Amino acid sequence: MAEEPVITLQGEEEFPLVQLLEDDGNLREEFHLPDDVLLKMYRTMVLNRVLDERLFKLQRQGRIGFYLTLTGEEAAVVGSVAALDDQDWLFPAYRETALALWRGVDLVKFISQIYGNAYDNVKGRQMPNHYSFRELKMVSISSPVGTQIPQAMGFAWAARIVRDPVVVMVYFGDGATSEGDFHVGLNFAGVFKTPTIFFCRNNQWAISLHRDQQTASETIAQKAVAYGIHGVRVDGNDVLAVYKVTKEAVERARAGKGATLIEAVTYRLGAHSSSDDPRRYRDEQEVEYWQKHDPITRFKTYLVRQGLWDDEKDQALFDEAEKTVMEAVKKAESIGPPARETLFTDVYKDKPWHIQEQEQAYFAFLKEKEKWLG
Repeated sequence: MAEEPVITLQGEEEFPLVQLLEDDGNLREEFHLPDDVLLKMYRTMVLNRVLDERLFKLQRQGRIGFYLTLTGEEAAVVGSVAALDDQDWLFPAYRETALALWRGVDLVKFISQIYGNAYDNVKGRQMPNHYSFRELKMVSISSPVGTQIPQAMGFAWAARIVRDPVVVMVYFGDGATSEGDFHVGLNFAGVFKTPTIFFCRNNQWAISLHRDQQTASETIAQKAVAYGIHGVRVDGNDVLAVYKVTKEAVERARAGKGATLIEAVTYRLGAHSSSDDPRRYRDEQEVEYWQKHDPITRFKTYLVRQGLWDDEKDQALFDEAEKTVMEAVKKAESIGPPARETLFTDVYKDKPWHIQEQEQAYFAFLKEKEKWLG
């Protein structure tokens, strides 16, 4: 009788949590970044926090229809995008606001997307938080969970074929790792050694479903083994550790060594979206625990220890961010809706006959309507 196969599970021992920064601001090992990069990281995290708080309040006031925040996960996004070059492409989910902020988005344009006004890149055709900025190499967000994963892999595969030295970073949550798109994307990336970084923000909750209820894997990083790609698990609230592991993944991809799956262990401090009430499914003690490990507080403590920051500068930064956001909101709210003509633009590169016909019929109808209303 044949012996049963021995199955070795790879979990937390094989994929230890990479950490550099302690809660008290001390480093576990030597690590250096230029002061201007460190300060840009912190400023971006703070601006993201302030922007999220303000836009969430605007939704509650009925001034915008929908919003999602990155609150508590800022280090994961800022630390990772900071490790990329400007030439590299980003495929976000719908919570990676900091990507655009890091790359210098026009804040009025960003907020205009939330309002869907005339200054919005996509002229109100997408839901709020579903932005795209070609000039920043940020591909459009899509609501279906995980669809961006094979798209990013395909983009990276095409870049490899034409020998374009870009790296492609795709973001998704822990819930997306249970989607077929995750399997497809990582499987192809492993076979064709695409320069893709699969960045999973494991924030513990896929809306109201806890991570333990949607996968039996001890870690998400270990899923990389089955696809023949590199996997790493990092403290997603440690901006320096996230930068370190992402930079290593970028160098691997750029050198032709293939893809990496990064599991950033973090926590969604807020609701899934403005349509969600997490108090119905989440223990407040769990939230309180993670609030004590706030990534912004941890990074600030480190900067103070380095002599780069103090409370006075911090208060000034928060005040400046609030003022900047409010001014951008005011400008965005003063911009009118997209022109009617935009209904027929950007549908095809060149307008085909049937779109031209619809456009003519629509404006003819509007003229008739004006006559009726006299």
